[in-house]
Amino acid sequence: MGQWGSEGHHSGTDRAWAALGGDPALTERIAYGGPPGLLPAALPVLPLARATVAVCALAAAELTARRNGGPLPAVRVDDGAVATAFVSERHLRIDGRAPSSFAPLSRFWRTADGWVRTHANYPHHRARLLRALDLPESAGAPDVAAELAGRRAADTEETVYAAGGLAVVARTPGEWAAHPQGAAVAARPLLTRTFLDAGGPPRTLPPLAGRPALPAAGLRVLDLTRVIAGPVATRTLALLGADVLRLDAPQLPESQDAYSDTGFGKRSAALDLGAPAGRAAFEELLARADVVVTGYRPGALDRFGLTPEALAARRPGLVIARLSAWGDEGPWGGRRGFDSLVQAATGIAAVEADPDSASEGPQQSRGGAKRSGTPGALPAQALDHGTGYLLAAAVFRALTEQTRTGGTSLATLSLARTAHWLLHGLGEADEPAGHRQGNADEPAGHRQEPATSDGAYDPEPYLHETDSPVGRLRHALPPVSFDGAPATWATPPGRCGTDAPVWR
Repeated sequence: MGQWGSEGHHSGTDRAWAALGGDPALTERIAYGGPPGLLPAALPVLPLARATVAVCALAAAELTARRNGGPLPAVRVDDGAVATAFVSERHLRIDGRAPSSFAPLSRFWRTADGWVRTHANYPHHRARLLRALDLPESAGAPDVAAELAGRRAADTEETVYAAGGLAVVARTPGEWAAHPQGAAVAARPLLTRTFLDAGGPPRTLPPLAGRPALPAAGLRVLDLTRVIAGPVATRTLALLGADVLRLDAPQLPESQDAYSDTGFGKRSAALDLGAPAGRAAFEELLARADVVVTGYRPGALDRFGLTPEALAARRPGLVIARLSAWGDEGPWGGRRGFDSLVQAATGIAAVEADPDSASEGPQQSRGGAKRSGTPGALPAQALDHGTGYLLAAAVFRALTEQTRTGGTSLATLSLARTAHWLLHGLGEADEPAGHRQGNADEPAGHRQEPATSDGAYDPEPYLHETDSPVGRLRHALPPVSFDGAPATWATPPGRCGTDAPVWR
């Protein structure tokens, strides 16, 4: 283990904590340590991961102190726990089986003038991709590769999205900055926090009794999120005491393997908001909810009366937290997206390209800069995980503020904003050795060297095994830690969609 201390890791944490509206003096209370050199990358991935977990733990500790009327519990951030949690889906084992993360058609493809990244993990996304490319349902990766080799990347992006599928051009940072969506994202802060109304009395939260310290105890959270970012946020709220009820549409079932990673501490119900009975059940849940977290693309839930303004009108005093891939603003505001697509579109994949893969041949970017090799990827789905911890932190901070001011609170985040922060905003103190600001179409520095030649470390201290309804699980422990916090979740994940849509 590395030395523990509070120096040298504050720039990213300070920036994130400021975006959350926290007292800047509190970040000096965080101690950092753990094994060095984890999540090596050209971009400062570990500093981003460390900062997002740090502000989440600090916000939870702040709420604990507010409820108990005592001092702020000590906060500790262990890089080993952080790095392990940021790849929790890779560490998951179900009766010894390792789940598959990406389907064969979710990958980079060479086109006539560059690269595109597709996402086809869900069957309906796979079907739409093939339909957009005029390929049969039986088509496989060789068929897609042959078809895309003769198409232009930008045309593919638009054609696939028009068909309801998911594909993006693998751009450089400079190309993304010049894109209307990139410009819209760059004009926004890391996250936004607003009050939808200032009425109502301050929120009353009783003191916490005993240990572990559960700052979200007694709070009810409606979880309308999927995949990783939103579920990581609500998994953290469940860890710290909230009654989290995830709701999924019956026609869009989630992968059980994905839920086995992010469903700890929660319950999960299938609810059709388009049916009268489902809508009535939802309104009963909303009438007693304290927090609503949504993770669908902007506008997707509007037809069900789930805009923040509509929720605030029906349930004053809520904390509403929402995230999306591209943000509310810009021409892509209503588009679907995933971490891998955001990495490709924003230029992260270009920065992380392996220079040793030049055998792939040079590619000419539209900005004129030469690019060699297959685009790369971050060592973790860090946009998802990082945004998830920021989202949970925003909920904790909103609850703390509501104990003073009341009102209905809204926090809005996106993977694209987190990507912009990673590319441009973490700050010099958090950059790995050799990282520099330079031409936006060039890699942003030298790859951070891990502590050992192969980048290996022992994750076992940060893993745990537990029995669940789906089998024996080996899983990552939560990285959010402060004095008195629980070491793991109170309950394992169950079977997705099988719980009753009622509060405990």
